[in-house]
Parts: sequence; C-alpha cells; structure tokens
Amino acid sequence: MSTTPHPPRTTPPNPWSDPLGRAGARAGQTLLIAAVAVGLIWLLLRVSVVLVAVLVALILAAAVAPLVRRLVDRGWSHLLATLTAFLGILVLLGALLTGVVFAVRSEWDTLVDSAVEGWGQLQTWLTSGPLPIDEQELSTATQQVTDFVTSGNFARGLASNTLTGLSAATTFLTGLVLMIVVLFFLLKDGWKFTNFTLRWFRDGTRAKLAESIDRSSQVLGGYVRGTATVAAVDAVLIGLGLFIVGVPLALPLALVVFIGAFIPVVGATAAGILAALVALVANGPVAALVVVGIVVLVNQVEGNFLQPVVMGRTLSLHALVVLLALTVGTIAGGIFGAILAVPYTAVAWTLIQVWSDRYQAGTDPVLGEDPLDPKDRAAAKATPAQRLRYWRMRRQSQDLGAELGTVTAQEDREDRTDRDEPERDGTGEPAREP
Repeated sequence: MSTTPHPPRTTPPNPWSDPLGRAGARAGQTLLIAAVAVGLIWLLLRVSVVLVAVLVALILAAAVAPLVRRLVDRGWSHLLATLTAFLGILVLLGALLTGVVFAVRSEWDTLVDSAVEGWGQLQTWLTSGPLPIDEQELSTATQQVTDFVTSGNFARGLASNTLTGLSAATTFLTGLVLMIVVLFFLLKDGWKFTNFTLRWFRDGTRAKLAESIDRSSQVLGGYVRGTATVAAVDAVLIGLGLFIVGVPLALPLALVVFIGAFIPVVGATAAGILAALVALVANGPVAALVVVGIVVLVNQVEGNFLQPVVMGRTLSLHALVVLLALTVGTIAGGIFGAILAVPYTAVAWTLIQVWSDRYQAGTDPVLGEDPLDPKDRAAAKATPAQRLRYWRMRRQSQDLGAELGTVTAQEDREDRTDRDEPERDGTGEPAREP
C-alpha cells in the first residue's frame, strides 16, 4: 500500500510583515499615541485653573523649602517652620501685589495716555525724519501688532485672568485659593508625598526618581529666587535712573520693570520701551534717549554680571530654547504661560538628562568639542550627600537580598539543629525510646 506524501503545510503570508505592513503598523501606533496626547492636552485645558494653581504652588514651594529646612535644622518644629515660611511668603506677595495695584492704578490713565502719545510722537518722527519709512507701511504694521495683542490667543490668556468680569474674578479667586492651599500642604507634607511616591519603585528607578525630584526642585527654586533678586535690582536701578532724569511715574514704571523681569527676554524690553515712551512725552527726545541708555546699561549689567552670579547655571538653556519656550507658553497659556514656560522647560531638560544615558558627553574624534558644558549637566549639580543617597537606593535591593539570604541560612541551620538534637525529658537527659 503506497502512501502519497502530503505537501508541506504553508502558512498564509502575514500582511503586516512586508515593508508596507510595518509602515502601517508604525503609523497606527503613532496615531494612537497622538490621540492619547491630544486627549491629555484637552483634559489639562479643561482643568487649566487647577493646573496653573498647582504649577505656581510647586514653583513657590521649591523656592521656600530651603528656608523651612533651615528652620527645622535650627530646632524649630516642622509645623512652626512651615507656618512661618508660609505666612512670610503670603505677606510678601500680598504687600507686593497691593503696592503694584495701588501704584499703577492711581497713575494708570496717565501712564496709558503718555504711552499712546509717546508712540504717536515716535511714529511722527519716523515718518518725517531721515529714515525712509512709509507712513502707510508703518500704520499697517502697527495695526497688525494691535490686532495680535487685542485678539486671539495672546489676549485670551491676558484677559481671561483679569478682574474685568464676574466669571474671570471667580476663576482668578478660585485659582488663588487653590494655589494657597496646595502651597501650604507642599511646604508641610512635601517630604511625605516624596516618600510615598518613592516607595512604589525599587533600585535604579527609585534612585532616578529621587534625583529627578531633587533636580526639579533645585531648578524651580533657584529660578524663582534668582529672578526675584535680578528683578529687584533692575527695578531699583532703572527707577533710580528715571527719578534722576526727572521722568514722572517713576515708581509705577519701576514696578512694571520688576514684574516684567519674570517674563524672560521680552519682559525687560517691553518695560524699557514703556519707560522711554513716557520720558519722550514728559521730558522730550533727549530724556527718552537717556532712559533708553539706562535700560540698555542695566540689561547689560544684568546679563553679564548679575545673572551669572545670582542664578549661576540654574536653567542651563540656550537663548533660542528660552525664546521658543516663551513664545509657545504665551500662545498656549497667555501671561501665566509666559511666566511658567521657561522654568518648566528647564525642568523637562533636566529630567531628560536624568532618565536618558544616550547623550555622548566629552570630546568626540569626529564631532569635536562637546557643546554642553560639564557643569551644566544635571548629574554635576547633585551634592555629595545626594549622590550617596542615590547610591544607597541602587544598592538597597542587593543589600536587602543578602540580608534575607543570611537570615534564611541562619533559620535553616537552626531547623537542622533542632531536628538533629534528641528530645530530652524533664531531667535534661535524652528521652528513651519506648
């Protein structure tokens, strides 16, 4: 009886194994990730008040936390140190906002009229002066800038956070109260939140997460403290210069300079332009040029001497990255986005350095010198105590495993001893067999 061999069974071709199928699978994964990202962004925009309140509270807590730790190290109770720092920052911010509101509000109409009149005089000088600028082109450019500022995304972020209406006032107050509450609990129980989070992870992951928290707190706290110091020096120097020149509204303009310093790149420039326009109206073109010179001189002192000393290498961001982050933050979140974009971009760059080891540091034989200064890397900013803590976290599981192995071996030896040792009666002699 002859048997006919069966032909080998062939599996149908997988439609996803060819290049087009792999490209389709990758495209589907990309679309799925994009959909999740869009959904997350939509959710964050729906709770933007909560998000902004938490981000502001985090940055303030990072700035004040060293004061709390210093008070605790001097023997204060943690609750008393927290209350002292918390009330201190509330009093400071309240006094600052009150001073700004009253100083600017009392002179706001004069300030706006002076700025408008100064811009008109500047426009007239540009069109009638030696520069070949067409009046129609200048008017068109001015109208485009005005339309951008008074409508669209820029105005949405600026106008939605003012007290011009009941809804805006309610939103602002809700966010303010939430920020205060979150700030208090971050100062009081921030270490508990960190401890609770780290206990969900082990070994290298726990060490990297702890380093991420430390470096993020260092970046945010250093940014706030450094920016506040630089802003105060700028406001004092420019305000003193305006007072010496005889420009009216010197105090409100100095306060505007202080607030503008918290918006990198464009804040100080906008405050300087406003001061120059007021000087142009009140004191003439010579005084306006003197004010411009004062602003430029103060900005040069700030950029070349003050910021490197005060802020050090807190941000470690290129100027182009700062400008792009500022633009995106302004478009996405208005005035709060402009203030928060740069420090949180620095935090994102720090986290990338902590969690990724793909960057090739040092000199490359083909690429040449490393564009990133070794002092700007996140790992270089950890203190010796922090490095020891991260090392202990990475070694913790190995030490725990060795300790458990030692305990288990000891228990096994005790069990074997109990089994081998004969039972004894009440007199201490070995029990006899029945």
